[in-house]
Amino acid sequence: MQQITSIWTSLDMRKRIIVLAATLAMFIAVIGLSRMATTSQLTLLYAGLESGAAGDVVKALEARGVVYEIRGGSIFVDTSQRDSLRMTLASEGLPANGGKGYELLDGLSGFGTTSQMFDAAYWRAKEGELARTIVASPLIQNARVHIANTSTQMFRQRNEPSASVTVTTASGALPGAQAKALKFLVASAVPGLLPERVSIIDSRGGLIAVGDERSDISSLTSDRALTLKQNVERLLEARVGFGNAVVELNLETATEHESLRERRFDPETRVAVSTDTLETSNSAKDNEGAGVTVASNLPNGDAASGGNSSSNTSETRERINYEVSETTREVVTTPGAIKRLTVAVLIDGIRTSDDAGNEVWTSRSAEEIASLRELVAGAIGFDEARGDLITIKSLEFEPVPALGSAPAGGVLSGLAIDVTSLVKIIVLAVVALILGLFVLRPIFSARPEEVAAERPDPSLQSSSVAITPPPSAQASSADASSLPAVVKTLSSGEVVDTDLSEIADPDPVERLRNLIAERQSDTVEILRGWMEEDEELA
Repeated sequence: MQQITSIWTSLDMRKRIIVLAATLAMFIAVIGLSRMATTSQLTLLYAGLESGAAGDVVKALEARGVVYEIRGGSIFVDTSQRDSLRMTLASEGLPANGGKGYELLDGLSGFGTTSQMFDAAYWRAKEGELARTIVASPLIQNARVHIANTSTQMFRQRNEPSASVTVTTASGALPGAQAKALKFLVASAVPGLLPERVSIIDSRGGLIAVGDERSDISSLTSDRALTLKQNVERLLEARVGFGNAVVELNLETATEHESLRERRFDPETRVAVSTDTLETSNSAKDNEGAGVTVASNLPNGDAASGGNSSSNTSETRERINYEVSETTREVVTTPGAIKRLTVAVLIDGIRTSDDAGNEVWTSRSAEEIASLRELVAGAIGFDEARGDLITIKSLEFEPVPALGSAPAGGVLSGLAIDVTSLVKIIVLAVVALILGLFVLRPIFSARPEEVAAERPDPSLQSSSVAITPPPSAQASSADASSLPAVVKTLSSGEVVDTDLSEIADPDPVERLRNLIAERQSDTVEILRGWMEEDEELA
């Protein structure tokens, strides 16, 4: 402690300020590190909750004495307690994002509950259960369901029920397939409700029209085109290398229903299926008589004899029934059928090096282009009668200039090291370094004789100091630079070696003179000590 006090008194004002600032910075850093080490790491517990649900969760955390932090609409807790808190809160029904479900019916008693009250509670429970089911999807963050059912109202015309669903997605817009699924989910849960009478509303994108088949067909066409394009690229890159082929594919599909019914008759191809023959024969005989007279009334009169006539008729009819060849064809074209397919492929050439080391580009041969064309045609299902077209060209690719420099992996990139722990270790090392450089090093590197020379202690002036020269102290002045002087403080008994070669003066005698001039009081004490020793020896 005495040494530290002597060193502190020997420092000037500038050095004292530096030592105080370094000490203060050290304490602040130690306090900050200790707080950083004791502060727990927070992680996300819940986010995007409604105000009521978030309040219930915060109240439950406060009741358990859990340290939490609210950042915007998110609740953060200690990492080590996150999983256990989620399970515990889930057992209590927290957080309750959607409305209440069938538990609303538990609070209804048979006394004082009318049929209208029960119906209202039933439909509220139905809406809450549907909202819970919808929120269970990872794509949906919040949902509300409204059902309009007037079938139970008396003295009113019964209309078809309808429903609407308002959803808030976790990110982006709600896909059409998901919206269509929600339509059928709500329609299946309500008796008599048709999917067409369910409206899906996205809080970010507005009304979602999922009844239009053209949108579904367009999505299906895009997926098919992307699949064909990936197949062609994978096939070409296996030959020309990655990044050396660019494929563009255009797929035209039918977007409307088409029904074609055709009926054809071929008169050249007929077959007799039945023959009907009818023959008719008629025979007639006629006797012609004379006129009526007196003589014709007599038995042997002239009227008794007259002319006779006869006729025969024969008719034949034949009917043959033929079956004529008939062809009936009905063609129904549904949306999504491929109408035309075009593919454009751009392939880089072959790059080689000449004798001088320069890069040389050469186009690919016609045989290789033809082989690649056959491969592409097989991959996409090429149909020339349909009007499909494949274009393959081998052209030189322009190099893309690199912007900036590529990121290089650090030394610790391949090591599994916790960054937070590493930062803490680095900060501790920096604090230790500052402590050693600005606080401990000036204290321990200061020499007591330098302190006494700059500001002598009064207690040291009264104490006797003796310098005991070594046996070689009487050597020549030329070797005096290598001779140390041993300074012994009689009051404390401490011995300190001082190398005279550290003095800047090149002449040993001059260095000794300068030393005596700088430390006159010490020199007098040394001489007095020598004289006392000589008297004792005498």
